[in-house]
Amino acid sequence: MKILLLEDEYSLRISIEEFLTDIGYEVDGFADGLEAHDAVYDKVYDVLLLDVNVPTLDGFEMLKKLREDGIKIPAIFLTSMTETADLKEGYKRGCCDYIRKPFDLVELELRIDQAIASVSSDESAVVALGHGVTYDMKKSKLICDDEEIVLRKTEKDILEVLIKNKNIVVSTQMLQDDVWGEYVEPATIRVQLNNLRKKLPSELIQNRRGLGYIIER
Repeated sequence: MKILLLEDEYSLRISIEEFLTDIGYEVDGFADGLEAHDAVYDKVYDVLLLDVNVPTLDGFEMLKKLREDGIKIPAIFLTSMTETADLKEGYKRGCCDYIRKPFDLVELELRIDQAIASVSSDESAVVALGHGVTYDMKKSKLICDDEEIVLRKTEKDILEVLIKNKNIVVSTQMLQDDVWGEYVEPATIRVQLNNLRKKLPSELIQNRRGLGYIIER
């Protein structure tokens, strides 16, 4: 599980990073909102932890931009703001939770677990991909024109990364990180993608030359 952490207070950011790493998460920490925003398009994250008052792009505006682009990664705001209006603004921007500073790191762990569980529940439904294709995220079941299509494990993993990032171009680096978890030859990634595409309508997975692959809905 990968977590993006946006927090410009150095000591708090390091404390959170160390705690989450110790309990098994991969954490990318940022102090700058614009850098964090751009990172979301370079990697696949499971949860966003966002401070609000940070340089260049505040947490509220960052999440607003991501939601406008159709990115639905669960987000938790970490902030010292205490006004009810600020709380309402956070949820309006699309967060799933809101933690006021100071907070206990164990509480943060529980909130993250809940955010991930809520997404897993949502993904149990069948996802319609268009062109007569549906995919059950819970059962890993692909249906095309009412017929089940058998996928190999790597093909399934690639498809799920693309589905989780619908309307976003997924780079080969993102696929390498999330499917293989280690370096593989670019040719290997292309072969596996081509194998997957042969089992689907030709228009479903589109190639953005020099950038990556995308499922658009």
